[in-house]
Formats: sequence, C-alpha cells, structure tokens
Amino acid sequence: MAQKERWIEYTKRADFNAWAEALHITPLTARLLRNRDIMTIEEARAYLYGTMDDLADPYLMKDMDKGVRLIEQAVSEGARIGIVSDFDDDGIFAAQILYEGLLNIGSEAVIYTPDRVSEGYGLNQRIVDEAKKDGIKVLLTCDNGIAAIEEVAYAKSLGMTVIVTDHHEVQLTLPEADAVIDPKQKGCRYPFKGLCGAGVAFRMIQVLYSHYGIPAEKEEELYEYAAIATVADVMELKGENRIIVKAGLERLRHTEKISLKAIMEVCSLEMQKVSAYHIGFVIGPCFNAVGRLRTAELAFDLLRTKDQVTAIELAREIHELNEERKKQTEEGYQFAVDELERSEAKNDRVILSYIEGVHESVVGIIAGRLKEKYYRPVIAFAKSGEYLKGSGRSIAGYHMLKELLPYGDLMERFGGHAMAAGLTIRPENLEELRKRLNEACTLTEKELTPVVHIDARVPLSYLSEAVIREYEALEPFGTGNPRPLFARAHFKIHQMRIIGKNRNVLRMVVSDEAGTRMEAMLFNEAEDFLKLMRETYGEAETEKALRGTPNALDCAFTYYPEINEYRGMKTLRITVQSYCVIE
Repeated sequence: MAQKERWIEYTKRADFNAWAEALHITPLTARLLRNRDIMTIEEARAYLYGTMDDLADPYLMKDMDKGVRLIEQAVSEGARIGIVSDFDDDGIFAAQILYEGLLNIGSEAVIYTPDRVSEGYGLNQRIVDEAKKDGIKVLLTCDNGIAAIEEVAYAKSLGMTVIVTDHHEVQLTLPEADAVIDPKQKGCRYPFKGLCGAGVAFRMIQVLYSHYGIPAEKEEELYEYAAIATVADVMELKGENRIIVKAGLERLRHTEKISLKAIMEVCSLEMQKVSAYHIGFVIGPCFNAVGRLRTAELAFDLLRTKDQVTAIELAREIHELNEERKKQTEEGYQFAVDELERSEAKNDRVILSYIEGVHESVVGIIAGRLKEKYYRPVIAFAKSGEYLKGSGRSIAGYHMLKELLPYGDLMERFGGHAMAAGLTIRPENLEELRKRLNEACTLTEKELTPVVHIDARVPLSYLSEAVIREYEALEPFGTGNPRPLFARAHFKIHQMRIIGKNRNVLRMVVSDEAGTRMEAMLFNEAEDFLKLMRETYGEAETEKALRGTPNALDCAFTYYPEINEYRGMKTLRITVQSYCVIE
C-alpha cells in the first residue's frame, strides 16, 4: 500500500514574468526559484550565476587573522603542525585540504584522527599525547574542537598552540584556544553560517595561499574536496555551499586527482556525468565507510598516493568496505523491520529498536531508513560492550535532544540536536526509556503524516528538452535545494510491466488529462503499486494494463521529468516519486 502523504503545493508569490524577462528564463523556472526561498531578482541572479569570486571575505570570520598569523609563525620557525581530524567525510576532506594547503606553503603536517568505536568524536587526550610525543608544536583542528574544552586546555598545558576550525554549534563555553574559527560563534561577522568543516578549512587555506603567493590553480585543486564534504555532510545547498559544490563538481567531472578517478572507476561512475547525487550516495559513503568499519587512515592513504596502481588497489579496498557496510546495514534494517512488524512497537509514536549483531557504526543509517519507512522518530541501538549505543533520527515537530533531556537518569551519556541524537544506555533501561518517551510524546496524526511539497501542477504537454535543460540550471540538487517536483491528477496507464534485476521497477506508458503520452518510471515500489491497483480497481483491470489493453486505472502522480539518452536517442520521460488512486 502506498504510504499516506500530504501533498502540498507551494503558493509563494512573485512577478514570475518579470523575473523571467530579467533573467532570460521561463516563468516556470522563475517559480521554482521562488519556491526555494529566493526573494528578489538579484538573489535569483546570484543563485543562477554565482561564482567562487562571490564568496564573502574570509577575514570576516572571527579569529581568521589570528589563526593565519599563528600558522605563518609556525611555518617560519619550522614547527610541525598536527591536524586533528574526524572520521567522517567532512573530517577526512577538511584534513586533506589543510594537509595539502600546508604542504604547499612549506609546512610539515601530520594528521591525527580518533577511533570511532573506542574514542568517539573529535580531539581527545590520546591524540594530544601522541602529538606531543611526535614533536608537534601547533594543533589545528578541523570539523571538531568547538566542544573540546578539557582537551584544548590539556594541550595548552603541555605548551602547544591550538587553533580550532569547526562549523558545529557553539556550546555555552568556548575552548580557550589561541584562535577559534567557527562562523557560528558569537561575534563572527561572516555572513554565511552554513559551511561544513571542509568549507571553513578551505577558506583558511585561501587566505594562506594569498599571503604566500600560491597560484590560483593550486587553490582550484581543493574545490573537489570541499564539494564532496559539503554534499556528504548533508549541508544545505544554498548560498556559498551551492557555489562551492557547483565549482567542485565541474572539476570532479574532469579531475586529474588519481585518488578520485580511482574511486569513481571502481564504483563504475561515468566521470563526465557525476552529480551531487553520486557524491551523496556513492562517493561519500565509500569514504565514510572507512571511518565506520576501520580507521580514516585508509582514506588518507588513497588521497595522498601518487601511484595509479596503488590508487586502484586502495579504492577497491574502500569500495569493498562500503559494500560490507551496505550489507550490514541492509541485514540490520531487515532485522529491525521484521522485529517491529511482529510487535506492537510499530505503533509507537517514538520507535526504539535494538538490533542484534549489527555494528554500532551503522545504527544511525538504519535509524534513518526506519524513520523514512514509518515516518516517526526512531532510535536504533546496537550492543557495545556492556552498554547499548543508540543513534536517533527525528521528524519535523519532534526536537529529539529536548525530548531526551528529562530522562538523563536512564542514560550514561547523550547529545545531539533537533533532528538527530546519540546516546549510551544500559540494556535494562531500554524498555523504560521507550515507555517514557512514548508517554510524553505529543505528536499528532497530522504531524505523523509525511508532507510532499509540490512545485507546480505541470501538464506533460508543457515539457520539452529545452524546459528540462533550463531547470537543470538549478543543480546541484540536494538538501535545501531539492529537485523540482511536479504533480498531475488523472494519469491513465496504457501499459506497464515490471523490469530490472530485482523486479522492483515499473515501466509505464501514461497520458494525462490532455492526452499527451509519455514513458513513466517507478523505482523500487513496483509490487506495492500493483497491490494498490489490484485492491482499488481489481485483478482484471490491473491485468489489462499489464497486457497493454484499455483499462480503468486512474492515478495521481508527483513526478520529475528527465531526458533519457539511450543509444544516441533522446526521449522525454517522467520518474514517479509518489502516487495515489483517484477515488
């Protein structure tokens, strides 16, 4: 059965004809821009045509001048700099940006990363001690450090200079570092607050390159790293993030980096057509899997190698780790679904799921998938020594961290924000936490119904290659900048058949009320769709559609159009995202 949804069409207003004339676009594209909270023609022009030259002055970041001076002093004294990274995509690529940048200005740099399972996130005492033993004079954090109050103080007590670069929310107290560079800190005049850790690191290296007279081509070599981190860390693709990702994707499609070529080759990606989607669902997960199942060192080995054969070997190893991560995730997800479907817990408004045998590093991914399936807050747990480690994913209207706060007595530790949280509990407290969270939950049925936002009700006759090419100028699509989604009622289905290796894709020929015919694809839900058709219109009418004969099937679709290229031929088709029957 199709998941119940609320389809809501945007009703944001503007003079779309004036926008279209000023920007040389169609009124539909102007409407799409307004739906993405673009308020003026000037903002729309920046959105469509902004370049790296339009990024704000990096010196507007609080302590940027101080941090840069400290690095320059370290370089002049020949002091070694220790880069303290994290184990996820953002940490990996932020560290690589700093590593290459520091090498290019003549510094010797060493990267340190925490172990995800035994140490957790960010700077820790073991890293400080190791850096001290290695003769490191300056510690430079990236994608972490803003919450490392005690660790920074410890490093300072050992005589180290500490520079924090981060993008996470600032807590009540800042670490007493020699410089703290985070756009979210109070008093920072940098206008764009949505950079990832790699974005902040990139801006620092830009300043250093300018001071040392490093050619622009060297700066451009870092675009791919910043783009991958931005997408993989699920930053909103607005403002400066959008500019960085556009520039990085353009370079990635023609990259000379053997590491990135290797990972795209082993993942069977066509380099010239790589998109933000491929970063988010193919490239990013590969690098992320290294930190989840191993240590980030393997990722750095790939990014640093200059040998093509070695790059392919390392890329294959990383790809295999990601395949193992996917296998563990799928098995854990299926286990959780089976357990929930056999119990009353599937009716809970807050789902807590303990998953036997799964690695603790993948429970966050599983929680996200369970949230999508059941559309309610989910916390998934795995065994970790004598404790259970949980990772939560939430929905709009449920601030997960605030909802957990009253039950600190049941948790060994916890943290997070509105949409996600991490926690550690004793196994005997799991059921009590589930009970208390559900008793306190005030989510209504309306809030537990997912919302699908529709850009416009567009007839098939309006679609053309030119129209689709134009709205592709809104790419890269992703968080904060979704792919345009259209809707139409009363699609007739002239024929349909199940295709694909897993028999989960439905290929259809449909027409809308005006009679325009077009191919339509429905991915991953073929059996669910056919079940709905049989329940609504009966077996006989559904079979007629499968045979390609006249039938009574009548559906509403949300969809996006695309140009399908096959053997040199271009045809228009739509991909169905959501569906319902017309009653």
